[in-house]
Amino acid sequence: MHILLVEDDEKLGMLVQYKLGQQFHSVDWVQDGETAEEYMRRGTYDLYILDWMVPYKSGIELCRDLRERGDQTAVLMLTAKDAVPDRVAGLRAGADDYLVKPFAFEELDARIHALGRRPAEWTGDECRLGETLLLNRVTHEVVRSGSPVSLTRREFQLLTFLLLHTGQIISREQLMDQVWGVDAEVTPNTVDATVKLLRKKIDDPFPDKIIHSVRGLGYRLSLEE
Repeated sequence: MHILLVEDDEKLGMLVQYKLGQQFHSVDWVQDGETAEEYMRRGTYDLYILDWMVPYKSGIELCRDLRERGDQTAVLMLTAKDAVPDRVAGLRAGADDYLVKPFAFEELDARIHALGRRPAEWTGDECRLGETLLLNRVTHEVVRSGSPVSLTRREFQLLTFLLLHTGQIISREQLMDQVWGVDAEVTPNTVDATVKLLRKKIDDPFPDKIIHSVRGLGYRLSLEE
């Protein structure tokens, strides 16, 4: 993948660029938002990794500007801000995923790999995951491998969010924020229980599974194991 890394911490930036290079990614590294905009204008990237707090223009401002001009390139936000409102602000600005510092490189690599897989195709309010899944956000129709599936409102919301982020690792915290709402009194156990109920309808009756658990990180919807 061709990646633009925007990180003002010199030690971290050099380390991430080096390690991603070892994984055969091509990485351009800049240390401020102004230079990042120049690279974005003249380059074509598969992924932007944006630190939240960089000079001249923050990562969240860069992300918002990208989306406003129609650039749908995947964005992974790096941040030391782990409070719920901060995480929500990043996602609402258009980030596809976020990673809280300090982080293990293995998790960064896993999230980059996931962002590179986007097999779900949205056409208006309808999403199709190959021949495996069809979802319509208006009619609430869900078809799994040719068979209609009836979901509760919450199960439908959960499946829709996972489809919007196909291939990405979604944490329980992200699901609590985005599916239940920031102010909802919900626990990670509630998320796990709802995922389990969704799996009974979406996965259990079929040989090919699409909702996968990622140990210690969360869940991923994907055609691949």
